[in-house]
Amino acid sequence: MRFTDKVVMVTGAAAGIGRVTAEAFAREGAILAICDLNPETGEAAAKALGPKAFFQAVDVSQEAAVSEWADEVAKRCGRIDVLVNNAGITRDALLLRMKESDWDLVLAINLKGAFLCTKAAVRHMAQQRAGRIVNVASVVGVVGNIGQANYVASKAGLIGLTKTVAREFAVRGITVNAVAPGFIETQMTAVLSDKVKQAFLAQIPLGRAGTPQDVADAILFLASEQAAYLTGQVLHVSGGMVM
Repeated sequence: MRFTDKVVMVTGAAAGIGRVTAEAFAREGAILAICDLNPETGEAAAKALGPKAFFQAVDVSQEAAVSEWADEVAKRCGRIDVLVNNAGITRDALLLRMKESDWDLVLAINLKGAFLCTKAAVRHMAQQRAGRIVNVASVVGVVGNIGQANYVASKAGLIGLTKTVAREFAVRGITVNAVAPGFIETQMTAVLSDKVKQAFLAQIPLGRAGTPQDVADAILFLASEQAAYLTGQVLHVSGGMVM
């Protein structure tokens, strides 16, 4: 029970990696403040997580909504111990076919959203002189990927944000790290064709796709006391896809 009564905020927690991560924290005793855009699935997720979890519908690309959420969590729980910036979307297309609106939307959710949530939560963590922030990046933010210029740019930017905030707030006892998942079995990858999936699997030395639980385990490690001397790091959870 590494997180007994620790206050943990998880964005995009209604499904996929965010939902599994929230469940993993709940099993270890955390008080969970989760957010997502979809009230119906978000409320259902909070109910399934148990009495120490509560949900708020938040658009992470909107500063006022994010600040209100963080302040409400701090007021209700007395502190914020962990922030997991997981909320993310894709709008894939080759560069010459990519709409400006799809570029803007992906950057707004994936990168600006993490910036706003970090800014809102770190104010409280800085006063406590303690905190853990874990950002969910991607291996494509390191190596690139055809047809995902917007998504790749957002995840590469998130890695840069991770390192910068880690440097700025180390003196306040706050660690900031990222996980970089590879090919993970989620709703986001379920829509890919079998041909595309097989092409990804051929690049993975361990020979299988990852699971949301694989990523959640890495997130919990980085948020735990076992990782107290790690900051500004990017932990690849890719089965060796990127080394």
